Amino acid sequence: MTVLETQIAEPVAAGGKEPASRPSRSSAITEPLLIRLVVIAIGLSFIGLFLVLPLIAVFAMALEKGLAPYFAAIADPDALAAVRLTLTVAAIAVPANLIFGLAAAWAIAKFEFRGKSLLITLIDLPFSISPVVSGLIYVLVFGAQGWFGPWLQAHDIKIIFAVPGIVLATVFVTFPFIARELIPLMQAQGNEQEEAARVLGADGWAIFRRVTLPNIKWALLYGVILCNARAMGEFGAVSVVSGHIRGQTNTMPLHIEILYNEYQFAAAFAVASLLALLALVTLVLKYIVEQRVKSQRRAAGERLE
Repeated sequence: MTVLETQIAEPVAAGGKEPASRPSRSSAITEPLLIRLVVIAIGLSFIGLFLVLPLIAVFAMALEKGLAPYFAAIADPDALAAVRLTLTVAAIAVPANLIFGLAAAWAIAKFEFRGKSLLITLIDLPFSISPVVSGLIYVLVFGAQGWFGPWLQAHDIKIIFAVPGIVLATVFVTFPFIARELIPLMQAQGNEQEEAARVLGADGWAIFRRVTLPNIKWALLYGVILCNARAMGEFGAVSVVSGHIRGQTNTMPLHIEILYNEYQFAAAFAVASLLALLALVTLVLKYIVEQRVKSQRRAAGERLE
């Protein structure tokens, strides 16, 4: 028993009272009730005005002319091509970022090496560069007048204004999400469990599959959800490299823009509602996984203490 525990236990054993427990978080709030209500009302008003109301307006405008025009707009060949392209790009970009995020987080959290700070800075690069600028970078590199443009044309390889360019732009703007979710968690967990497994004779793959991966699975899934949401909704970078070719290089956000510019408002909002539904599903999954991640990080912090 420690000295502190002895000092606490002695008065109790002698018939004294137990020390008063620490005040709860709610008792530390000293603001008047009116101020708290005003702050809550401002927050709820902001959410309702800028988040809930536009979402309701999207579905209201989509169904303004009835269900038949709504489903006709979604079943349009160009709309279906945009949906397929969006899902295809996400299906390529998310696994690519999953591999990169795992490798980068493993290297940063588990090892010390020269250039580690540079790697962390490069991971954050898409957060500080406009997506339009990132799209222009790919045009300058792979476009007809770019660095590799003549060589690509000579070998009949299309990157810009084709699906590969859209995939590259999407990968660039989404690759920080998974790595940034894993790095702090893996740093908090430390290396003790991996080192113990190594001492017991496990090889690298067994350590990753049976020790590391179970400890990071919820944070990994959370990062995948965020990455997928950004991949499906990306507009700026994809708009630069796509060429806006109907039925070929238009993703859902680009198809919505074209319909809106052509004054096909009902069709534009119909496709937008489909994208909003995907976002709502992503939001629900994000909330569920977020609770798991919080509990996982809390357990990692308690283990670290």
